Amino acid sequence: MLRAFIAPMVVALALTPACSSEIDGKPKAQVEDVKKVEAKADAKAEAKAEAPAATRTLKLDKASSSFGFVGAKITGDHKGAFPEVEGEVVLAGDAPSSLRITVQTGSVTSDDERLTGHLKSADFFDVEKFPTSTFTAKEFVAKPGDNGVTHEIGGELELHGVKKAIRFPAKVTVDAQGAKGQAEFTINRKDFGIVYPGKPDDLIKDEVLLKLDLTFKAA
Repeated sequence: MLRAFIAPMVVALALTPACSSEIDGKPKAQVEDVKKVEAKADAKAEAKAEAPAATRTLKLDKASSSFGFVGAKITGDHKGAFPEVEGEVVLAGDAPSSLRITVQTGSVTSDDERLTGHLKSADFFDVEKFPTSTFTAKEFVAKPGDNGVTHEIGGELELHGVKKAIRFPAKVTVDAQGAKGQAEFTINRKDFGIVYPGKPDDLIKDEVLLKLDLTFKAA
């Protein structure tokens, strides 16, 4: 009798479509072990040595920059951001040669007050134990693509105490006023040890969309 009652419910749940999400269809960052990528980078550096170009350092302009994200459950999306972000980019001539971004995880905000508090807890960012997240990059490969993409950026993301090598598409522009970088890509939160599943009837998706709009100006 119980089996006859449960079976139709399981089938119904399996056939119920999940809500569409802003995350759907966005490019996924390539995530690798840091040591493997460092070995590849050392080999490339030995094979290609060029005279260094004149450099200049630009600081992140917080007033005209944003670091947002979108997380999704079965029932819908939640948007959030990290208002407290610092960083700098070093230009060699007219091309970026290195980038560093530091995010204060405790500054996290979202579209729901209760969710914001939960995001700060050990279930998610655990901001007391991991107060910052950093991204550093030294690889900027010209690689035109869809939606104005100009480059593929390779670097290291340290989040929730886990460091991974990642690569993602971005739009990079450099002019006399400074530099600008825009990117939208997803990462798998479980790659960085954030494994909270959500409620049994409203599970959280593994993929999180990062939305970067960063402006750098001369100090």
